[in-house]
Amino acid sequence: MGIFGFFSKEKKETLDKGLSKTKESFFGKMARALAGKTKVDDEVLDNLEEVLITSDVGVETTLKIIERIEERVAKDKYMNTKELNSILREEIGSLLMENNSGDVDDFEAPITKKPYVILVVGVNGVGKTTTIGKLAYQYKKAGKKVYLGAADTFRAAAVEQLEIWGERVGVPVVKQKMGADPASVAYDTLSSAVANNADVVIIDTAGRLHNKIGLMNELTKIKNVMKKVVEDAPSEVLLVLDGSTGQNAFEQAKQFTKATEVTAMAVTKLDGTAKGGVVIGISDQFKIPVKYIGLGEGMEDLQVFRRAEFVDSLFGSEA
Repeated sequence: MGIFGFFSKEKKETLDKGLSKTKESFFGKMARALAGKTKVDDEVLDNLEEVLITSDVGVETTLKIIERIEERVAKDKYMNTKELNSILREEIGSLLMENNSGDVDDFEAPITKKPYVILVVGVNGVGKTTTIGKLAYQYKKAGKKVYLGAADTFRAAAVEQLEIWGERVGVPVVKQKMGADPASVAYDTLSSAVANNADVVIIDTAGRLHNKIGLMNELTKIKNVMKKVVEDAPSEVLLVLDGSTGQNAFEQAKQFTKATEVTAMAVTKLDGTAKGGVVIGISDQFKIPVKYIGLGEGMEDLQVFRRAEFVDSLFGSEA
C-alpha cells in the first residue's frame, strides 16, 4: 500500500480546517438566501444561483447545477429547503465524479518506465515551486529517488527557492546560470536522472503569460528536448493554480490549456481563502483531473484530491 492508501484522521482534519473558510462563507450565504423560505421555488433557485457564483464555482458550472436541481424539483413536484442542502451536496458530488478520471490513491507515481517526468507549469506566485518541493518530499517519503530541474532561468528567486526545497527534502537540484536556455536545463536534468537511475523527475518552468505564443514555443521546445533523453517525456504536465484568486484561476487555466497539453492540476492556498468553490468549477469546465490541493505551508499540507472527502468537508460528514 502507498503512503496515501487510506485517508488518515490527521489528513481529514487538515482538509476540514483548510476548507473551513469556504464552508463558513458558503453556508452563511445559503442561510441568508433561504431565510424565511420553506419551499424550493424560482426565487430560492435564483438565490442559490447567486450563492454559487459568488462562491467562485463559475457561471457555467453553476447553471449546470441549477438545471439539475430544477429537474429534481419538477420530478418531485415539491421540495422543501431542508432537503436542498442534501440535494446540492449530491449534485456537486456527482459533478466531481463525472469530471475527473479517478482519484489518485497516493503520491506513488505510476511508474511503468523510469523516470516518471513531471513538467510543472503556472504563473509566478501561485505556489508552483512550493508545490514541487512538497511533491518531491512526498515521493521521497514513498521511497522514490527524485531529481528536480530549475528550468525557470529568468528569476533568480525561483532557482534559489527550488534549491532551498532541494536541501530541505534532500534531493538533487540541477541548474544552470541565470538566463540559460530552459530546454538545456531540462535536458541536463533528465540526463543526470537517467544516469543515476532516478524514479521521478520534476521540472520547474517560467511562469509568464504576457506572451502566449512565446510560452507555447518555450514549453514545446522543452518537451522536444526532453524526448531526446526520455522518449515519452513528459509523463505528466501539471498546472498549478492559486485557489485564492477565484475566477482569475479560471483564466489562467484557460490560457495554459491553450498553450500546452495540461494533463493534471494542483489547486493551492485553499486554507487561506473562502474561494474553495473554484475547485468544483475548474474540475467541471476543463475536464482535467484536479490531482492535488494545497492546504497550508507545511511539507505534509499538499494532499491528493479525493472527491468524496472534499464534499464531506465542504458539507459536513452528515448529509
